[in-house]
Amino acid sequence: MYQHLFVILLLLSAAVGAVSVARRFRLPSMLGYLAIGIVLGPHGLALLTESAEVESVAEFGVVFLMFTIGLEFSLKRLQAMRALVFGFGSAQMALTALGTGLVTALAYDQSWRSGIAVGLAVAMSSTAIVAKMLSERFELHSRSGRQTMGVLLFQDLAVAPCLILLPALAASGDDLWRSLAVAAVQMVAVLALLIWIGQKLMGRILDAAAKVRSNELLVLTTLWIVVGLSFLTAQSGLSLALGAFVGGMLISETVYRHHVEADIRPFRDILLGLFFVTVGMMLDIQYVLANAHKLALAVVLLIGGKAVVMMLITRVAKTPLVASLRTSAQLAQGGEFGLVLIELARRLELISTSAFQITLSAMLLSMFIAPFLIARAAHLSGDMGRGDWAHKATVIHNIAVHSLDLGQHVVICGYGRTGGRIAEFLSIENIAFIALDVDPQRIAEARAEGINVVFGNADRLEVLQAAGVARARAVVVTYPDAHSAERVVRIVRGIRPEIPIVVRTTDDKDVARLKAAGATEVIPEVLESSLLIAAETLVQVGIPMKKAIVHVRAARAERYASLRNFYEPPKK
Repeated sequence: MYQHLFVILLLLSAAVGAVSVARRFRLPSMLGYLAIGIVLGPHGLALLTESAEVESVAEFGVVFLMFTIGLEFSLKRLQAMRALVFGFGSAQMALTALGTGLVTALAYDQSWRSGIAVGLAVAMSSTAIVAKMLSERFELHSRSGRQTMGVLLFQDLAVAPCLILLPALAASGDDLWRSLAVAAVQMVAVLALLIWIGQKLMGRILDAAAKVRSNELLVLTTLWIVVGLSFLTAQSGLSLALGAFVGGMLISETVYRHHVEADIRPFRDILLGLFFVTVGMMLDIQYVLANAHKLALAVVLLIGGKAVVMMLITRVAKTPLVASLRTSAQLAQGGEFGLVLIELARRLELISTSAFQITLSAMLLSMFIAPFLIARAAHLSGDMGRGDWAHKATVIHNIAVHSLDLGQHVVICGYGRTGGRIAEFLSIENIAFIALDVDPQRIAEARAEGINVVFGNADRLEVLQAAGVARARAVVVTYPDAHSAERVVRIVRGIRPEIPIVVRTTDDKDVARLKAAGATEVIPEVLESSLLIAAETLVQVGIPMKKAIVHVRAARAERYASLRNFYEPPKK
């Protein structure tokens, strides 16, 4: 009992430390969990040992990951991106798997079945790492970002067939094609049945749970659905993760999608973290050090090979060179589902221990390298949000045209909900403005209403210069990401040391950093919402509205230096 408690305490302590370090350096938490497994596992300090119970619990991390991917699966999204998803995605998977399979079979003397297993695992890239970085850098809607997300979406969809294919490959030679045929028929039949029944019942089940008005019951119902569908697919000879994916896809069609996703995220993150710890425990450090030359070659082949494959695909599709380079860098790493597949191949004895260790080590190292490689590629390319040097002159020219007649105007960086409200107030006061954003749909909608919004990433010097910052009267930064907002502030301060800069941030923790960067005033959304809630609470409990407003004005006077005279009550 106490021994198990010590192991749990050790694991939690290591997780707190490793995840804190990872977040401090803006790295995915997954890398922290992998490091825990490597250091504390049987091949490291041997403080954690592998067991069937731990592996079984950890497997549910993958189950919940597939469930959340099912929640995000949208037929409309798939339809809009079908050329990128099925064109770029299928080509990347096929070429990478084929190339890796040939290298595995020829250079590492493995069977063709091992080659396919390793190829499918290596073909996967990390959705967790790449999607997070693209989101933080506001590049999801850039040309390279759309291409990358299209490939990642196809990989996510391909996981389920891969989980069926590997067990079929493990069958004996005489039974291989029969196993593949049976697996294919099973998959189609089970999925069709689950989807047909699920579409009829899923909404009713969740409606019944929601009517009780118990969040606890709704969470329990969701867990029951995930585990139940996983059990059904497992009993049908398919994978646990496939059932979870179907469950997520069915719930995504209901009104409870976002609520369920928020409730299930803690379970997913903790269990998935445990899964990555178990993956890290599999890495044999001594074997890696003894075969460092093989590992170095494997890492170079993995990163370089995947980059070359994407370069060829994008160039054939006539993607400009810089966008091709960025897309290649964003997909040149192993992924979390690749780790799932390579571990499954090991358990099915499709690959040898040496091939498993080399492949696993190369994939892990590529994932550690990925954030730095992506950032370096972005820095070298000098992209302005579209990932394309060929469009650079056009973007700059377009911004300059829309700001040419402006003077003493306001530059709004980010035209979301906050930026739109600012633009509305400025229009009422007949103050000219230009807004910069990187969401093509949002820009098109605003332009249709006659609003001066143009495409451009405001954390680029050329873009701000084209927007007329040199002759503007103020700059407003509405980015939700404090890191990007800080970059904009520093660039603006380099051009205009005296210009007022107002920055919106989500909470108070980034205020000091943004002020130090040069922001004139920083408005935390959490402060404003809390003040309104506090005032409304006072009114509802019987405090006169005038007295409640006095409290709000006092809090604002203390917080906002530039408006202190306005908010402070008059002296008697």
